[in-house]
Amino acid sequence: MLLWLSEYLKFFYSGFNVFQYLTLRAILGVLTALLISLIVGPLMIRSLKNNQIGQQVRPDGPESHHPKAGTPTMGGALILIAIMMSTLLWADLSNRFIWIALIVTLLFGLIGWTDDYLKIALKNSKGLSAKQKYFWQSVIGLGAAIILLKTAHSPVETQLIVPFFKRIIIDLSPWVFVLLTYLVIVGSSNAVNLTDGLDGLAIVPTVLVAGALGIFAYATGHVNFASYLGIPHVVGVGEMVVFCGAMVGAGLGFLWFNTYPAQVFMGDVGALALGAALGIIAVAIRQELVLLIMGGVFVMETVSVVLQVAYYKLTGRRIFRMAPLHHHFELKGWPEPWVIVRFWIITVVLVLIGLATLKIR
Repeated sequence: MLLWLSEYLKFFYSGFNVFQYLTLRAILGVLTALLISLIVGPLMIRSLKNNQIGQQVRPDGPESHHPKAGTPTMGGALILIAIMMSTLLWADLSNRFIWIALIVTLLFGLIGWTDDYLKIALKNSKGLSAKQKYFWQSVIGLGAAIILLKTAHSPVETQLIVPFFKRIIIDLSPWVFVLLTYLVIVGSSNAVNLTDGLDGLAIVPTVLVAGALGIFAYATGHVNFASYLGIPHVVGVGEMVVFCGAMVGAGLGFLWFNTYPAQVFMGDVGALALGAALGIIAVAIRQELVLLIMGGVFVMETVSVVLQVAYYKLTGRRIFRMAPLHHHFELKGWPEPWVIVRFWIITVVLVLIGLATLKIR
């Protein structure tokens, strides 16, 4: 929106040309989303408290979580507001990738909001049934995949890029591309949701991964950088760096209130939306496998649940004391801050490995 305004104003003062630079708009996107979060956050937390929109704690969860009952939840709406407003202000609104990312993020947030609302209204910790949730996630994920397929301008937009190998590029058939995109978006959404169980545990890895994906987006959208680094060049995808910047700023603003001990939880409205956003970014910049590396904490949490459920059904015994994985370490006696910070450290290492794939090919 402000980009259009600057294009008009540059006829009166050439200094407005500076807003054409992606790097500047990405930085402004971070700062705008951060500022919105810090301003709106206290108002939203107060409103959530006044309306008694509090967290419902699992009765079979760790005892240390019981005092958290009643802590305001659905704070993920704050993240969505900051992302949407900042992106709409600083991104090129004629860019298809921006609109696809915004709509997918908002719709997954709507699923999460419905789930959170039912949890609060019904006073239980279940919310939407798994079938209902996966049905709507699948509809949106498949819809996004088909739109990306139909609007692709070049073959590279439907190819699978293998990290660390310059010449291994796999051509995907339309149906395989749609299936892969669906799995990345829906899988990433649920993985972040499973990770969101401790104060600040999910938001910091999300911020780190979003920031790293923003670097990939900028390089992928720049023909010279893409050629030099040996990565695919996707026309227009560089604009996604503004969206990534908005995610970083919104996430940092939310962390201000979500850090241990949390004043507010993001709830499914935030976790499902942020996971889907990471997934759609990775697909747009053709770095699905890099997302798998950098989001290793999300992967570990998801795999721990799958293994726990499968092993219990087969043997009647458990691999972990409790799943997702962060609860296992809690029950082993690790204080909550230990689990949180150590998972953050793991994410930093994995993000650096992911960034290394830009050059090591």
